Amino acid sequence: MHNQAFAALEYRELRNLVRRGAQTPMGRERADGLAPLPELADVRREQRAVSECVYLRRQNGAWSFSEVADPAESLALLRIEGATLDSLKLLELARLCEQAARARESIQVEREACPVLWEVIAGLARELPTLASRITLKILPSGEVDDRASPELARTRGEITRLRSDIARSLERLMRRAEEAVQDQIVTLRNDRFVIPIRSDHRGRVAGVAHGSSSSGATVFIEPLETIEANNDLQALREREEREVALILQMLTDELRRELPAIEEAARAVTELDFIRAKALLAERLDCVEPAIDESGLLELVEARHPLLEENLRETGKAVVPISFALDSSHPVMVISGANAGGKTVVLKTAGLLALMALSGLHVPAQRASIPFYASILADIGDQQSLQANLSTFTSHITNIRSMIESCRPPALVLLDEVGTGTDPEEGSALGVAVVDYFRRSCGAHVTATTHYSGLKMYAASDEGVINASVEFDERTLQPTYRLLVGIAGSSAGLEIARRFGLPEEIVHEAEARVKESTREAAEYLRRIKRESEAAENLRRALEEERQAVAEEYASVSVEAQQREREREAEFARELRQQVEDFERRSQELLSKVEDRTARARVEREAERRTAELRREAERVTRDRAARTRTNEQSRGVRVVRRDKDGTAHQAFADDRTAPQAAAERREIVAGDRVQLPALGTTGIVERLSDGEAEVLVGSLRFREKIDRLELLERTPPKEDGGRGARLQRMASQGTEFHLRQSDEAASTELNLIGRTTDEATDAVDKFLDEAYLHSLNRVRIIHGHGTGALRRAIANLLRTHPHVASFTPAPPEQGGAGATVVELRQ
Repeated sequence: MHNQAFAALEYRELRNLVRRGAQTPMGRERADGLAPLPELADVRREQRAVSECVYLRRQNGAWSFSEVADPAESLALLRIEGATLDSLKLLELARLCEQAARARESIQVEREACPVLWEVIAGLARELPTLASRITLKILPSGEVDDRASPELARTRGEITRLRSDIARSLERLMRRAEEAVQDQIVTLRNDRFVIPIRSDHRGRVAGVAHGSSSSGATVFIEPLETIEANNDLQALREREEREVALILQMLTDELRRELPAIEEAARAVTELDFIRAKALLAERLDCVEPAIDESGLLELVEARHPLLEENLRETGKAVVPISFALDSSHPVMVISGANAGGKTVVLKTAGLLALMALSGLHVPAQRASIPFYASILADIGDQQSLQANLSTFTSHITNIRSMIESCRPPALVLLDEVGTGTDPEEGSALGVAVVDYFRRSCGAHVTATTHYSGLKMYAASDEGVINASVEFDERTLQPTYRLLVGIAGSSAGLEIARRFGLPEEIVHEAEARVKESTREAAEYLRRIKRESEAAENLRRALEEERQAVAEEYASVSVEAQQREREREAEFARELRQQVEDFERRSQELLSKVEDRTARARVEREAERRTAELRREAERVTRDRAARTRTNEQSRGVRVVRRDKDGTAHQAFADDRTAPQAAAERREIVAGDRVQLPALGTTGIVERLSDGEAEVLVGSLRFREKIDRLELLERTPPKEDGGRGARLQRMASQGTEFHLRQSDEAASTELNLIGRTTDEATDAVDKFLDEAYLHSLNRVRIIHGHGTGALRRAIANLLRTHPHVASFTPAPPEQGGAGATVVELRQ
């Protein structure tokens, strides 16, 4: 990378933004060394690490480091055999180990979703928490060694406490005896020995050793003779305490020295994690995305924002105007023109700084971004004139461009601000075209250049590989909007800006008179193109809004239609329930006519079974009707609303398809014909006709409907057996006498469901239980297998609510174990 580009694109300020998020000295040092990475794999790895950290923060808050000091000095001492760490440095290393272990735990929970972060901490020793606890158990947070660090230390400090108390009591008694000689009734310390304050004029009243006087000379601090021996003993105890503390610190240091590789790994992991967290905080703060590091040579920025500009404007409450553009192998050059102070240079800096961010492993502030793995990012932005180096504006630009040509290595991004400026406009324009074209053809670079020269605008308009762009300028307010308009060259609007900034009007008028007619026409032509482009864009937006409104209107109509259909289905379901209830009522009437108790029990079981069949059939018909309704909606011109990726709604209508025509010619409906009931959306067999109405058998259900509302489908011979339930109903309604007889068929005590779906299995079990109940069986076995357990759960749910089931349990091991269920039936 070119050093000039780092300065021109303000990369140091970007490092400072990252640095703000670091919590440790090591993390801040890493942020200060932030730079583009040399390998594509490293770039992608760093990008993924930031994405995983953002994900973890949203899931459980990720990790955080507090009060972690730089361990470099402590680690250096640990490498020196025999060196001892003081208590505070031991605590710092314990805190490092403890927080590294805590970070490991937070990442381990999401290790599958965060493989890069797991790689960072996978090598951490599991003994780190134990190592940290051994230190914190012996050293208090203040840095003082705990009394319980060793039995000897506890014993010594206990003796010190007792001896101090004895000395204090002795001195207090002495002060009471010589009260008139004592300055203050306070025992104090001088030279680590207990003394009492005596008035200077009463010095002879207390025999002892003087340890100095007050600043005024009015008080002398005396150690009485009777406490000298006790003070000596106290000093000896303190020395013993210091030796024991030093021994404990040496022991703890040796423990850490034995675990030096693990501590160094913890320091490395904490440094890396803190740096990653700082980058993730910046990504969250600026609403960044992970850029695609593209190997095909596509540079695409969608709704991109300059991070430093956004950070500065955040304090004022203003928002950055985002930019969008794309460069690829077919269009590697973009020439930006337009008004001064309109944002042309900001576009260059945004593109350059975001490319550096992406290659440094940072997310970029944009809605979407694709950035090539550039080997060179080169920039000539700003005025580098220097009196000391004898460089003018023009020569400084040329010197920098020459250096860029020497440094250029493909793939490259070249940013040229006001290329060719500072000399004769005609020569500067020609030179600008030549420089841009050289970087494009000889270096294979993506080139973005700003200009006011017509020559460069014409070059962009005439070359298919070059994109014309401009920054928008509002001619009504004479203010820039900072929007980047791709595909349109812009007018410099220099005279309008001069007028806006207060240049005397007579000067502006004189300048306007001196502008060449062709130049004025070109400027006017550019303004007209801009106005027409804006009109076309406004029209497109209006049409899009209208289309969206139409889509929403049709969507509301669709919702209303669906609501009406749901109401019809609910009414149909109610009618079916009523039919089932009617059947149950007629069955009860039939049972009341049966006198024999055994016969009544069998008839009652048969009625229960048929009722269950009716309910199942009603549910099936309801489901079929709902499915046909959905199919009809899709096949009869029902509106379908679809949305593009951008959320735009579009309306589509399916082709109208009519139902198949009746195969038979229209004629009078007779018993046995198959007909369609439009009101129910189903078909059935006509059983009888009377008074303009027909009884239609639909599965196990019978409906009455007016004949003129039926549609004839085909002539079918009537079935002799409409089902035992149906015959039972007809006999009951006609008052037919009947006799019950024992079935010759033996009921099975076992049902094998393996290979069936849950719906098929539950229907089969229901019927199986009815048959078993009618045959007065006490126990049956249902084989469902192990599998995924779905079939077993569905059978269990049915058995819990079945009226014939008294209890059920898994079969014994010799009868299939968990692969079968034994059912006890009610009697």
